[in-house]
Amino acid sequence: MEIRVLRYFLTVAREGSITGAANSLHLTQPTLSRQLQELEKELGQKLFVRGKTKITLTTEGMMLRKRAEEIVEMVEKTEAEFKSINEIISGDIYIGCGETESMKYIAEVMKDVRLEYPNIKFHIYSGNAEDVTERLDKGLLDFGMLIQPIDLSKYDYITMPQKDIWGALLLKTDRLAQKKVLTLNDIVKEPLIASRQMSKKYSADSGFLDWFGKDFDRLNIVATYNLVYNAAIMVEKGLGIAITLDKLVNNNPKICFRPLSPKLESRLDIVWKKHQMFSPAAKQFLDRLHYKFNA
Repeated sequence: MEIRVLRYFLTVAREGSITGAANSLHLTQPTLSRQLQELEKELGQKLFVRGKTKITLTTEGMMLRKRAEEIVEMVEKTEAEFKSINEIISGDIYIGCGETESMKYIAEVMKDVRLEYPNIKFHIYSGNAEDVTERLDKGLLDFGMLIQPIDLSKYDYITMPQKDIWGALLLKTDRLAQKKVLTLNDIVKEPLIASRQMSKKYSADSGFLDWFGKDFDRLNIVATYNLVYNAAIMVEKGLGIAITLDKLVNNNPKICFRPLSPKLESRLDIVWKKHQMFSPAAKQFLDRLHYKFNA
């Protein structure tokens, strides 16, 4: 399976037609069609349903699309790393992170690196711990920012000194908004919008089991989220109250934040795979992280 053919496949999947893809790739339609047929033959699976004016992916085609995107992204990342070796320190650094105010400290390090090495570029991937660790393990990310507690046995890491505070986003008109803090009794029967980290599937790694104790299974979780912007919209529309970190939603006049009591806090770890070989750019970034947080 050639990378070139995978790129052809992804272009056809994006364009939805052989004609559009051929024009984009500067190939003849017969040449492109032949390459796709050979790919289907090589894999032993039908990848497209060919209509009169449009082609769509089969289930197997959608599976290949996901894998092909990861493979091509990894190849491009590797090519860029090797290209930068013999150049002035430059290149791309890929960082995965959840939504947290502590990102501002990472941004400060990014700024310091860019001041000395202006040819370095940063690419941020937002997701929860499961998303970030999956991409780390596949080599698609150089670093990840993970909210504690999390299994770090596969990674080297730096623990940031700052702590984030958990609480609830709720409408200012909600009766609970009159309270300065919210206890377990306040929220146990309320409709909750929970982060995926808090949801039952991942609760063993999240720290919420200790806080909710025996009442965890009684929680009325009506929706889950992995981006707090979407959670805030659901709160604004009256779906429920969202459990999230503080200082992530500051510009919505209809919503307020109330911390949990007893206090529930989390620290952040900056992680990378053990025995990872870093590009010169990523090595500079890691050195700055050690200087800032281990000094």
